[in-house]
Amino acid sequence: MAALAPSMQATASELETGSEGFGGPDSTEKMLQKDAGPKHPVFPTVVLGGVRDWKKGLQDQHGFAFSIDYSAAMLNSEGFSEDDAASGMVRFYGAWELVKRGQAASGALVWKVEHRHRYSDVPPSDFAIDEQGYVGLHEPPFSNQGARVTNLYWRQRFNDGNTTVVAGFLDATDYVDVYALASPWMHFMNFAFSTGSATMALPNDANIGIAAATMLGENFYVIGGINDTNSDPTDILEGFDTFFGDNEYFKSLEIGWTSAPAQLVLDNYHLTVWHKDAQDELAVRDGWGVNFSFTRYLNERWLPFLRGGWAEDGGSLLEKSLSAGFGYQRAPGRDLIGVGINWGDPNEDTFGSDLDDQFGAEAFYRMNVGQNLALTIDVQYLSDPALNPDESSLWMGNLRVRWAL
Repeated sequence: MAALAPSMQATASELETGSEGFGGPDSTEKMLQKDAGPKHPVFPTVVLGGVRDWKKGLQDQHGFAFSIDYSAAMLNSEGFSEDDAASGMVRFYGAWELVKRGQAASGALVWKVEHRHRYSDVPPSDFAIDEQGYVGLHEPPFSNQGARVTNLYWRQRFNDGNTTVVAGFLDATDYVDVYALASPWMHFMNFAFSTGSATMALPNDANIGIAAATMLGENFYVIGGINDTNSDPTDILEGFDTFFGDNEYFKSLEIGWTSAPAQLVLDNYHLTVWHKDAQDELAVRDGWGVNFSFTRYLNERWLPFLRGGWAEDGGSLLEKSLSAGFGYQRAPGRDLIGVGINWGDPNEDTFGSDLDDQFGAEAFYRMNVGQNLALTIDVQYLSDPALNPDESSLWMGNLRVRWAL
């Protein structure tokens, strides 16, 4: 995932470690910071401590940082034919600082390779629409896609680290409409609380693209990017053909305010405008939209948020969406609580007219069981699923685990 991050360092204060800089909580370099950051687990015994020390030495001496994790998600709710969905994935990701290591204007090769596999007949990524009739997504990365490349790009910083450019195989969700609780691996499971509030017609979460971000003084920033809408993460070479041959792109421009560069994902007000070209092969019309986000970090514990968006065509899930909620963490590395509610209006261009509005609520509790292991307990309530007129409401009970080396 593309980490558009300036080089300044911050205190551990994101409701997580690794708050500093442009880029969402799932951007590769942010994940490396979190994996190496302080934890306060239920069982404080350090497993594989020697490996962690070796990794730190490798980064300090050679600028080579890497990690391996395994995640699994399990959903349970009444469905049309299946009541359960489960999937897992293993990921190998890292960053190798090859130019001006340790300096503000450094350059790095960033990568992430994965294998996504289902345990059940229906993976979590397909459960919402196929089994619940809910216009949305639960845990979209937890699919059955198999081996894939999610990141393979060059990250270059300029201007004392305040300007960053990334180019290569990117994930647009790393830099578009980000905030501190956007991760489906660590935070909310319902995509309405993640990038674009389900109104943004995002490209595949791995594609050929280029993006840039810069601070405009101490408080304002701007981020823009262009991504191929037809890239295939299971065949990255084909992405060059579609990028230069099909000329069907997703473009975004975001301007925002933050209290300080190191608090960008916490104290953040931003407005994002996007446009997506028509995809002729998929018979998807071109579209555009606007998204907004307001988050404020209070007392170094609370993160209330108000987020939403509007779209016209483009194949998005929702035409209008509004979400509100909060995250709470006593201290960085401690257990995390998140609560959110969402109202959504399905996109008529995607699903047809005469569909009812939807409402959803979610609450999760993520605990650090060990230094390397996190467990998330999640509950959702869905009211009036638009594609399921026989159900006025649905309850979900979900679990997620993540082990990181």
